[in-house]
Amino acid sequence: MFTARSVTASDKQKILSLYRKVAIRSGGIARSEEEISEDYISHFMDQSHSTGLELVVDHPHNQNEIVAEIHGYKLAPKVFAHIITELTIAVDPDFHGQGIGKLIFSQFLTHIKDHRPDVLRVELVTQESNEKALGLYKKIGFVIEGRLEKRIRMSGKELDADIPMAWFNQNFDAS
Repeated sequence: MFTARSVTASDKQKILSLYRKVAIRSGGIARSEEEISEDYISHFMDQSHSTGLELVVDHPHNQNEIVAEIHGYKLAPKVFAHIITELTIAVDPDFHGQGIGKLIFSQFLTHIKDHRPDVLRVELVTQESNEKALGLYKKIGFVIEGRLEKRIRMSGKELDADIPMAWFNQNFDAS
């Protein structure tokens, strides 16, 4: 029923709407709704297009909406040329529990494995309290690489640890 596809420039407003919807929900993404701007969306779309990868899943009944987006890209210093980082995934809360997150993540990693021998590592960071996400990331092959104590300010004075994770491309070509 759901398939992931590459992003087009015409998806920008749909992605903006999705990110605003996800940002409203606590634990959805690390940005608040007011931090989701057209500039923010344009930045990661441009970066993902030029050095990384971005996929979306269309709404099954509304061509003006998407229900999931994932992106990641390379950082500018040459020493990081083998890494896709800044990985972010957003799934419409109305579609949680339907396997869309696993589907889009799996297709993202399969694309890296099959078409990006220049990429060794795919990196992400997630909140320790987001046990569902941690479980998914481990299930699809990410490994925990550390713990950043009291890095995320939750509501009020509550702080959470960030958990850096990585997935390694078995088809990496160092030449």
